[in-house]
Amino acid sequence: MTDAFSNPAAPGLVPIADLSVEVGAPIVIGETAAGLRRVIPIVGGTVRGPRLNGRVQPGGADFQIMRRDGVTELEARYVIETDDGLVYVVNNGLRHGPKDAMDALARGETVDQSLIYFRAIPRFEASAPELQWLTRRIFICAGARFPDRVVLRFFELQ
Repeated sequence: MTDAFSNPAAPGLVPIADLSVEVGAPIVIGETAAGLRRVIPIVGGTVRGPRLNGRVQPGGADFQIMRRDGVTELEARYVIETDDGLVYVVNNGLRHGPKDAMDALARGETVDQSLIYFRAIPRFEASAPELQWLTRRIFICAGARFPDRVVLRFFELQ
């Protein structure tokens, strides 16, 4: 018999999909009270994986604050088109690393991704019945930023 104080099992990670998100040149708003505000246009991309496949629609963006402590707050909003329907994605995360690597990323240069912490929590909205599983689970992702794209690996938290 299990008592009320038994420990639940540690969560596991199940791969869902890998995304290659094509991005445009940053739109730099400038320094605000929160930090340097930038908007990164999302111009397309691909979604491939064991549970989700499709393409990233153009028209989304990543709304960023580059904080004074060297951390970049990310809020990406975009749409994935799948065979089963459209999925609206809001992906909030953090990216940081050594100052020289973060400065190089901000200039659009390629850096050693092992130096960069890039994690996010995607949330999904979908109307198709076949996609409702996305709205009933918690997901996390790991990312890597390159000059022309962002690579994301989505996992379901079990």
